[in-house]
Amino acid sequence: MNTKNDAARAERLKAALRDNLRRRKAQGRARAETSPENAAETPPGDAGAPPEPTGEPGSQA
Repeated sequence: MNTKNDAARAERLKAALRDNLRRRKAQGRARAETSPENAAETPPGDAGAPPEPTGEPGSQA
């Protein structure tokens, strides 16, 4: 490839990455607006974790 093609490719990639970032930010803002109460209840990364044992008698299955 020559430098003209490389520069054009770099510009297209830069524009695509910028558009992707804008779209993802908009999606994140939309999700935050629709369910702010859910964000406080479930910490990130713990959505699929089983409940921890409480240590109370009879709480074992």
